[in-house]
Amino acid sequence: MSNLIQAARNQAAALTQAAYERAAAAGVLPAGVTVPAKIDLPKEASHGDYATSFAMAGAKAMHMAPRAIAQAIVDHLDLAGTYFDQVEMAGPGFLNFTLGSKWYHDVIQAIESDGAQYGASSDGAGKRVIVEFVSANPTGPMHMGNARGGVLGDSLANVLQRVGCDIWKEFYVNDAGNQIDKFARSIYARCMQETLGEEQYPFPEDGYHGEDIKELAQGFLAKTGSAWPKEKEEADWLSAMAEYGLSMNIPKMKEDLLRYGISYDEWFFESSLHSSGAVADTVGLLAKQGWTYEKDGALWLKTSDLLREKYLRDGKSQVQIDKLDLKDDVLRRANGFYTYFAADIAYHRAKLEERGFDLAIDVWGADHHGHVARLQAALDGLGLDGSHRLVIVLMQLVNLLQDGQPVRMSKRSGKAIALHDLLDEIPVDAARYFFNSRASTSPLDFDLDLAVRQDSENPVYYVQYAHARICSLIARLAEEGDPVPKGAQIDAALLNTPEEKTLIKALAQFPEEIGTAARTYDPSHINRYLVSLAGEFHRFYNACRIKGETPQLLTARLKLADTVRAVLANGLALIGVTAPEKM
Repeated sequence: MSNLIQAARNQAAALTQAAYERAAAAGVLPAGVTVPAKIDLPKEASHGDYATSFAMAGAKAMHMAPRAIAQAIVDHLDLAGTYFDQVEMAGPGFLNFTLGSKWYHDVIQAIESDGAQYGASSDGAGKRVIVEFVSANPTGPMHMGNARGGVLGDSLANVLQRVGCDIWKEFYVNDAGNQIDKFARSIYARCMQETLGEEQYPFPEDGYHGEDIKELAQGFLAKTGSAWPKEKEEADWLSAMAEYGLSMNIPKMKEDLLRYGISYDEWFFESSLHSSGAVADTVGLLAKQGWTYEKDGALWLKTSDLLREKYLRDGKSQVQIDKLDLKDDVLRRANGFYTYFAADIAYHRAKLEERGFDLAIDVWGADHHGHVARLQAALDGLGLDGSHRLVIVLMQLVNLLQDGQPVRMSKRSGKAIALHDLLDEIPVDAARYFFNSRASTSPLDFDLDLAVRQDSENPVYYVQYAHARICSLIARLAEEGDPVPKGAQIDAALLNTPEEKTLIKALAQFPEEIGTAARTYDPSHINRYLVSLAGEFHRFYNACRIKGETPQLLTARLKLADTVRAVLANGLALIGVTAPEKM
């Protein structure tokens, strides 16, 4: 696929090398000197569009002054048929390349020919990548942290897919362990209170206090009828309540996420790791490798030793490592039950070994940062190179604001704001855009008032309005007999104002932004790019008349506007936001 910024950079390097070789053949420069033609993007527009320090880099080897080398290169350059109109020598010997109309035309042509795949690349080279995100405990409604993690994981998966990765999206359902036991006991307590009265049965202090638990208890009682509470022992009731609660909550989670524009390739259940023996098998492998020991009836992982080896490989000194408070972890408790950490190791072993993914990416809350290195080290101990094949994207907290004040309470649960409550207040597009608007490493202030405003202060409205504005322009001109032309039909040389050139350069930047977002696991680059592109379009539209111009100029500018429309729609699709034609 097309990346015209990289193509121009490559061509500038090739032109410089070819000019050197011609100058050497002519005896003007010494032959046989290897100088990498590093190409940079100048910070100042007056310095051209691309620049190389080839002359300075080769001065010592050639035993010549940099400006003399640079002049020889300029004298032997052949720009015919290239992306560049001119090359000038500047300063101590820089060569500054200025783009010509062929490059600007090829940008527009590439966007037309690539269509919805504009910006795609083969950087991922078919790498199989599993992106696990949200993975909220199924014990209650999803909250704001899940909302941020949802759009972050979904957008990241889209970006990685665009650069050629084979993507699998997964939700890990924590349907085993202490939180499920607490969930069942919370439902049980509410059932007892419904039967005996709240004053007659104490609710566990560490139980789940939300209204949703009361609703589950009422639903369970309605289902069991007269069988409650006589026909089973407490343990049997707890098992039945956990099963019932999950059967009600998980479909609601799926429904909320679908409403949010998120679907998964698989919902993977933690309980399956236990029932299949995967957890016991994984712990057994760690023991076989010598990474476990028994103490106080429990089986422990030598996490400290694993971390020391990992940190040494990562380049930490022994002095630095000795200052860390490294601790070992329990894998199997004295009562015979495996810990959540043991299940987590087994789950990621399954991802990397049994299921054959090259890379596993997890989106976690920042409060789990202490777990990252421990899990990677455990996978290292299994020979799975977890330090490189497991990537954890840590996500900072969301601060919800309304009328300038923090909003903390959910209408239903009395705790954190639930996702379904949020989506009752603001459009899905606004939610997805805002939650992806900053890097995951930064806390996010989500302003509810701003998210519903319909003006340029609201970034998602600003970007969508640019798209709708172009659609209206295209429809109006088509009615008047001026449809959008093909790229081959326009004269790009007419697009020569600063606003037009800047806009086309912004369009060319899109593949670079996708590549950066993929390499840094930060899809918020797409949001910032879209706001910037919309701004450049509005500046172009205000400075460059379309309707009423000469037919050739109208046609060229109309095609440019339509090209912006296509890239805006392309970028919005990457972050799961719609591109409306009317607003």
